[in-house]
Parts: sequence; C-alpha cells; structure tokens
Amino acid sequence: MKTLYLDCSMGAAGDMLQAALYELLDDKEAFIEKVNALGLEGVTVKPIPMTKCGILGTHMDVLVNGESEGEMQEAHEHHHDHDEHHHDHDHEHEEHNHDHHHDHEHSYDDHNHEHIHSHDDHDHHHEHHHHHASMKDIENIIDGLKVSETVKANAKKVYALIAEAESHAHGVDVSEIHFHEVGTLDAIADVTINCMLLEELKPERIVASPVNVGSGHVHCAHGILPVPAPATAYILRDIPMYLGHIKSELCTPTGAALLKKFVDSFGEMPVMTVGKIGYGMGRKDFEQANCVRAFLGDTKEDSEMIVELSCNVDDMTPEKIGFATEEFLKSGALEAYTIPVGMKKSRPGILLSVICREDKKDTMVELIFKHTTTLGIRENVSRRYALKREIITKDTKFGNIRIKRSEGYGVTREKIEYEDLARIAREENISIEEVESLLADK
Repeated sequence: MKTLYLDCSMGAAGDMLQAALYELLDDKEAFIEKVNALGLEGVTVKPIPMTKCGILGTHMDVLVNGESEGEMQEAHEHHHDHDEHHHDHDHEHEEHNHDHHHDHEHSYDDHNHEHIHSHDDHDHHHEHHHHHASMKDIENIIDGLKVSETVKANAKKVYALIAEAESHAHGVDVSEIHFHEVGTLDAIADVTINCMLLEELKPERIVASPVNVGSGHVHCAHGILPVPAPATAYILRDIPMYLGHIKSELCTPTGAALLKKFVDSFGEMPVMTVGKIGYGMGRKDFEQANCVRAFLGDTKEDSEMIVELSCNVDDMTPEKIGFATEEFLKSGALEAYTIPVGMKKSRPGILLSVICREDKKDTMVELIFKHTTTLGIRENVSRRYALKREIITKDTKFGNIRIKRSEGYGVTREKIEYEDLARIAREENISIEEVESLLADK
C-alpha cells in the first residue's frame, strides 16, 4: 500500500507541509509551471533550497506581485524587541491605528498570512484601507482556478475548517468571518497547492505523528495569545498534540486544517519501505531543525494500532445500551458490541467493547462514561490487520448495485450490499436468495 507518513514533531505549517510534499515529486519543474498557471493574479511560487541545522530542504516562497510576504515579515520583526516572540505576520496590523479601540476580534494565520475579521470590521474599511474576502469570495476564487474538481472541493473543505475554528474562537457566525485581502491570494495558493500535491502523489493512506504545536505566546493586534492559538487548538480536537520546548507557534490553523482533512490516522510511523523523503523548511531558525519531514513508501498490508475499551454494566436497559452503541459508531468507533456475561453476586450483565483508532481513544472514553453507568474502563492496545476495502458499482437489469470488495494477504472477496439486495427483493416481490441467484447468473 502506498503510504505517506508526515513527521510533525517540529510543527505543521501549511507552507512547510507544501515544501515537504513538493520534494517527493518526480517532475518538480512541471509542477511549478502548473502552479504558476493556476489563475491567481499576481501570485507566483518559488521553491528555495534552505538549510536547517545542516539539513538541506526546500522552502516554498509565495510572491504576490513580486513581493515575498515572508521577507516583509522578517523586515518588520527587526523593529521589535528580539526577546519577544512575535506572531509571524504582525506586520499586517501596521496599517491599524493602535490608539483606536476596536470592539471586534482579529486572528492571524502566521504562515499563510490570513488576517481574519468579524463582520463588524466593514465599518472600518475607509479608515483602515482594508478589503476583506468572505468564505463565499474564497470559494468563488477557488472555483475559478485551473485545477481538478477534486482539488477545488478539498481546498474549500480546508478553508471551511479554518472558518469554523475562527467562528468558534470569536463567537461569531461563520458568515461573519472575513479573510484579509493582503493574505487572501497567497493563502489560497498555499491551501490549493497542498491539495494539488496530494492529488499528484496519490497516497492510499496518510499517517502523521502527534503534532508539536510549540509553546509560549504570540502577539496579535489586540493582545497576547497562548500557543496553540485558539483556532489551531479547536481544529486539533481529537488529534494528538503536545507543547514542545520551542517558544514559538509551530502549528498554524492552515497546517492543522490540512492535517484534519487528509490524515487517516495519527501515531508512530508504520513499518514501511521508504522510497522518498522530503524536507519542508520553515523560515525561522531554532536550535532544532524547523521542518516537516514527509516519507513516501510502501507498507506490505494495511495494519494499524487500535485500542479496545471495555467495561461491564448490569444496570442499563437494552434500549439504553443500544443507543450508546449507536453513538459510539457515529462518533468514529471501528466496532462496538456487547456480550452477555455473569457478574458478581451471580447477576447477569453485559460486557461492552468499543474498538477505535488511537486518536479517537479520549473521545470514546468520554462517550462511554457519558452514555453508560460504568464506573471504570479497561484499555487494551493491539495491532489490527485488515483487508483493503472499496465499494464498486455494477450495472444490472435491476439497476445499479453496490458491491463491497476486499482484498489483501492473497485473498479477494466480494459481497453485494444488503440494502441493494433488500430493495430488489421488495421491488420484484421475491426472496433475497432469489435475487442473489439471479444476479449470479449474469
């Protein structure tokens, strides 16, 4: 299985992910030509060789009308006290009058130059000489790009995750979230290029390490925010993250949203035969290499670490246990089942087992305590081996039917979806066995 592993132990900014994936390409020049013909007016992307701690990698520089946002930011930071840890794009609020008091919130995506405002900011357009793009504006720009429909859909989903997080952080509706025009075009380029790279690389499975979000604080227009910033923390819910010793913001909302959208599971690097390694470099220098590493290779079969959470209950009705099981499955459990057991004092009871991936463990523990009467939960970590599964559609005289196809370890199996069998049986007034027989004859 073609597997992509992302090492986010030094953070996960959108431009760093982009550069790491870019290094995995066979034809890099052709890809850059495609990127620079996207249709984003005035935007060009330039890969720059960059060394961190003696390791050579790539930094992706986005130029808007010939100017590098990163270089503008570095020039601005020279005016600040170097003992402070300023947000990567504080330069954007130079245009604001700091003696003027605002009643609205601002947030920044430091690597992708997004300056997000609430809707009330439109009252200040003339004073600030700013223009803002709504989510609808962003979607319209993405729809006009020269990319596939899949890339467009994925880019819009990533932006939707960011807008939802900003909406939650500021307590305003998503429709009131607006992106600063200064950063709109290069931010769209960043998100879109990551989506294009993943389409180009075509990994069957993406795994990422737990995310190092950095530590300390970032300076924004209206004060100091803790790391991770509120929007980043919101997006990284249900994803393993930790505060590292580097006093800087290492994971941005855009980086977090890309991980949320594309990564299948988080944890240790699976056993894989690696063919290519990419290093995506950030602009800042730390005592550790400021980079995202991407490993592209093959895993023999689909295996993963899973967690089995179990508990015994003897004071719940079957209806309540059924409801709880449905909630576990709806929230991402791989399996949830019950087994009749004998408990202390010879009471009959139920053994409840919930199986999930490691990144869903905390969520499932909360749900088990919420929806059952248990006072304790047992955990068992094990490795799961699974056949590769897909749904294929087949045209028959009864219309389209869906077939579950599973293969791996020298085994291939196919099974018609029960709902399709049942539909045909009802329509033809015959048994399911007869439907299976008629379909087998074709």
